[in-house]
Amino acid sequence: MESCVQYALQHQPVIKQSEIDQQIAERTIRSALSSWLPQISGAYNLQRYLKQPVSLFPNFSNLTSPERIPVTTGVANLSNIQFSLTQNLFNRDVLLASRTADTYRLQARQNLVTNQIDVTVNVSKAFYDLILTQKQVDILDSDIARLERSLQDATNQYKSGLVDRTDYKRAAIALNNSRAQRKQAQEQIGGKAQLLKQLMGYPPNGDLKLTYDTLQLANEVYIDTTQLIRPESRIEFQLLRTQQELLKANVLYNRWAYLPTVSASANYNFVFQNSEFAKLYSRNFPNSLVGLTIALPIYQGGRRVQESRIAELRLQRSQWDLTNLSNTVNTEYRQAMANYKGNLATYRALQENLDLATDVYRVIQLQYRSGVRAYLDVIIAQNDLRTTQLTYFNALYQVLVSKLDVQRALGTVQNY
Repeated sequence: MESCVQYALQHQPVIKQSEIDQQIAERTIRSALSSWLPQISGAYNLQRYLKQPVSLFPNFSNLTSPERIPVTTGVANLSNIQFSLTQNLFNRDVLLASRTADTYRLQARQNLVTNQIDVTVNVSKAFYDLILTQKQVDILDSDIARLERSLQDATNQYKSGLVDRTDYKRAAIALNNSRAQRKQAQEQIGGKAQLLKQLMGYPPNGDLKLTYDTLQLANEVYIDTTQLIRPESRIEFQLLRTQQELLKANVLYNRWAYLPTVSASANYNFVFQNSEFAKLYSRNFPNSLVGLTIALPIYQGGRRVQESRIAELRLQRSQWDLTNLSNTVNTEYRQAMANYKGNLATYRALQENLDLATDVYRVIQLQYRSGVRAYLDVIIAQNDLRTTQLTYFNALYQVLVSKLDVQRALGTVQNY
């Protein structure tokens, strides 16, 4: 099972998607933080006046005259090459990105851990279910072998005149029933194996052979039932805490809406002008400037107040999410522990029943061969043995699954 879980943690599509989401989160953080660095841009412009603009100037030869004289200004050809440098000095968007970068990284990691736990639990349960079905087939194979021997014994005794024909007919009926049950269990193996492959991210047509030790599984049923539940150990609780930190940062972000945005800038322009297009770049009239921009929001119709209040209410609501999750975790733990204890008690009882049923069948089989017991007693003993074996391994499966549920409730699921 450890190998199946490890394979799933490396190949399951959900895990791969979570790892990609983690990379996306990192790239998003770097993209947001890049606004703190200087922003350099360039622009190129080329234009030619098909009809040059005209400006009206006073008549300097007759200043008392209100008449304005139209004068063509500029040149026909103009080209600009502009370089600009901008540096954010204070910007609440970039400040929010700086404060929440580590929190977003933590959230991405926690999402990955959440999916790893889900995959571990689901693969483990599917593994247990598949080997339970395989064990059922093994039990029915042994039962069929016993029934075939019983049928042969009943047939021989009938031919010897020791019993009537009903004994070997009963044996044939029991054998046919066991073969039908085995066929049904055998067919289920394929479907359950395919489900396990899907949960592992294993190739659908790949050959998957499981190995397990029944004794080892029996030794793994026990868990410390005195452990105390700690909701904060659950990844869901940790994820909610992380989301709450982001909501706190959002509250501050909305409160910063009253602060100005400050940036510095510098521009350098190459300006080429000429009446002849061929000689456009022969004359340059450069200019440059530096500046400081302070943008202060003054009044926005009360929107900043409402946005700030909404952020505070969302933070309050998240606290109730934590409270609700704590109650849910406690309920899940109590239910899981109750199921585990009940299944464990059943498993222990069936352990003793298995030994008793095996011994009863052995004794009755010997008595039947000695002519002391009727064949009906053998049939009953065989059915009891088969039923006890099947219910024993089903109880083992149930207790292992309920143990996983307890570990999940405690937040102690192990990723191999």
